[in-house]
Amino acid sequence: MTKTWIFTSKPAILSAGISAGPFEKESPFAQYFDYFSDDLYDEEKSFEKAQRSLIEKSIKVTLEKGLTAESDVDALLMGDLINQLTPSGFAARQFDIPYLGLFSACATSMQGLALSAALIDGGYCEKVLTGASSHNAAVEKQFRYPTEYGGQKPPTAQWTVTGAGVVLVGKEAGRGALAYIEKATIGRVRDINVSDPFNMGAAMSLAAADVIERHFNQSGDTVEDYDYIITGDLAEIGHGITMDILNERGVCIPEEKFLDCGRMIYGDRPEVLAGASGPACSALMIYGHFLNELKAGHIKRILSVATGALLSPLSFQQKETIPCIAHAVAITGERGGVS
Repeated sequence: MTKTWIFTSKPAILSAGISAGPFEKESPFAQYFDYFSDDLYDEEKSFEKAQRSLIEKSIKVTLEKGLTAESDVDALLMGDLINQLTPSGFAARQFDIPYLGLFSACATSMQGLALSAALIDGGYCEKVLTGASSHNAAVEKQFRYPTEYGGQKPPTAQWTVTGAGVVLVGKEAGRGALAYIEKATIGRVRDINVSDPFNMGAAMSLAAADVIERHFNQSGDTVEDYDYIITGDLAEIGHGITMDILNERGVCIPEEKFLDCGRMIYGDRPEVLAGASGPACSALMIYGHFLNELKAGHIKRILSVATGALLSPLSFQQKETIPCIAHAVAITGERGGVS
């Protein structure tokens, strides 16, 4: 029987580091990001190397903010979208930390956070770094068309976020902790029979609805227990479909409480079409804006539901539909006990 993971020790998110691209500097939430590259190359020779550079900067900032030496970290859990996770793996070689590469596509941020909490709560690690990244030009080149091609996109398409978000998770909280990890519901792969790589929001909607419904069925929590339920990058299309599915299943979330990072990060800029996407989308918003809101006491509890499409260029060429995944993590600003 599947069940929600309950972390009795409530592992602490001790610090966060966020690097972003030049377009993200115009985000309404840019004040929560630590570093911005001047262009998409970040003084590197390729987009993929630039993504690696952003990961490295985020890790260094997280360690500095957490007053933690590299030697004190037991594991580094990272993931991205590029072939064989090369940006994450190449960044990991710069640090003398045991490394676990992760892939849940754009759901990787919450996969990493859930696994980090499990490692801490189970006593296997004292401190863990985890994060996720993406790069607009690198992802477009791999999954669709190079940006230089200038191809037209339909209104359902989304804009991949350039950036990396990393957090340090540990046992000892102290007063400096940003927030605490209470629970996690691991997603099941779901396929709503969408094959269009320009319609990721619709493809991910069923996976998002499934894990949200299961979280409330298994965790003992209700919608009223959370200030916000926040999906990763469903954007306009997927957000609406997910709400419809949840309503049909009897999970009614008020619209003002049901947010999506892909709808928020760029505000109302028309060039992003349906909204934002990419592993960095939820990583930047959750580890930046929402952790700060929890730390400040403006909100008490969120359910972060990162969403990911598990396609590849090869699966698209073979005319496969797009299987998707979503992972949900309950995060609180209050130490307290776990219900």
